[in-house]
Order: sequence, then structure tokens, then C-alpha cells
Amino acid sequence: MFHEYRDEVTQLKTHDAHFAKIFDEHNELDDRIKRIEEGEELLTDMELEVLKKKKLRLKDEAYAMILKYRKEHGK
Repeated sequence: MFHEYRDEVTQLKTHDAHFAKIFDEHNELDDRIKRIEEGEELLTDMELEVLKKKKLRLKDEAYAMILKYRKEHGK
């Protein structure tokens, strides 16, 4: 996630515990959703949709934090 912001992600993960938490949670959800879509784990379509929406909220929050970091650090 956010390969184009690799430097910012590294800095934020190192210095911002909340960012690190949501970044890791997003990646865990991404892995789980892939397992579900591949049939390794079973959930209803509605349950899967809830996971996807949560993953998107986490991604949006992380992206906002990246943009704020870039603005604060003149990037």
C-alpha cells in the first residue's frame, strides 16, 4: 500500500504508533480478504463487504496522515 510514498510510510510507521497500527491492520485485512476471495476462509457476502469497507476507511485515514506529513515536511 502506498508504494509511491515509501519514505513517508517508513517515517510514519517509525514515529507514529497510530499510523503503524492502522497500516498493519489494513494489511491484515487485505490478507484476510484475499483468503476469503480464494475460498480459504468462508464469510457471507455481507460480512466480506463490511471487511472491505473497514479496509477502505483505514486506507483513507492512512492516506490523510501521509498527506499531512508531506505538507508539514515540505514535500
